[in-house]
Amino acid sequence: MTQWTEAERYMMDQIRRGSDEAWSQLVERYQGRLIAFARRRARNLDAEDLVQDTFVQFLRKLDQFREQASVETFLFLILRHRLAEVHRGKRIHACELPQGEENSGGAANLPAPDPTASWYARRDEQRQAAQAALGAALGDLVHRMKERTDLQDLQILEMVFYAQLPNRQIAAEMGVEANHVALLKHRWIKQLRECMEQSTRRSSLPWDSPDAMDSLLTEIWEDQRPSCPKRSTVGGYVLGTLDEPWRRYVDFHLNRVGCSFCRANLEDLQQQSQQNAGPLRHRILQSTVGFLHKA
Repeated sequence: MTQWTEAERYMMDQIRRGSDEAWSQLVERYQGRLIAFARRRARNLDAEDLVQDTFVQFLRKLDQFREQASVETFLFLILRHRLAEVHRGKRIHACELPQGEENSGGAANLPAPDPTASWYARRDEQRQAAQAALGAALGDLVHRMKERTDLQDLQILEMVFYAQLPNRQIAAEMGVEANHVALLKHRWIKQLRECMEQSTRRSSLPWDSPDAMDSLLTEIWEDQRPSCPKRSTVGGYVLGTLDEPWRRYVDFHLNRVGCSFCRANLEDLQQQSQQNAGPLRHRILQSTVGFLHKA
């Protein structure tokens, strides 16, 4: 399912044709939220330089960009990869809740024969198939919850797969029993597996352990952001115009889960004046002009 709006599709078509005006509009639209995200994650690094690099990489990768993700998601993904590079390859988590430690013991640490090039190719192909199928299944599950305004379960879903919190901690957060969380998780995993097995071969899915699926779900959640509220919804939260169930959910997503993507949108919306937006936009446009292909 495409995530592009008609406006995005038109803007991207104009940028591919080399339109300076369309490119300037895209930079103006997204620079504020990218800056806010980078400032939260860049530590002592120059956030503006990182965002400038992000727009350069966006133009360099333009031919690889398809409609499977929104323009905003693609830009955030590039920025996260850039942050990971400067942090020496460490994955940049978008969730600010403390996540579980990776399993450091067991068979994973035993020596194994050196893998061949074909093994790597097969593994990458299987992982890509699993990501595509699992992403579609997860997006459908979240969409159904939002349609039913089943927002308490959506909060639990985020803490299970996005933050990877233990069942007992989630239960304490939500005021429910731990076995209720366990039952929900079991049901959701079963639903996700059934959806995936309908769209891909069972043998191609890397589910040798529950941890493998949990890890992939968290990675997909951060890359595809299926539960993130729309920017207009975050704007409604700022203005106090949301219905109470949605206000509670957005508040949870922003302030408890601490989604850095949506926090960046929130901070950008709150900074109405954007006093520094003009100089940065000029820098970005100057640095990317050589990468904009003229028709």
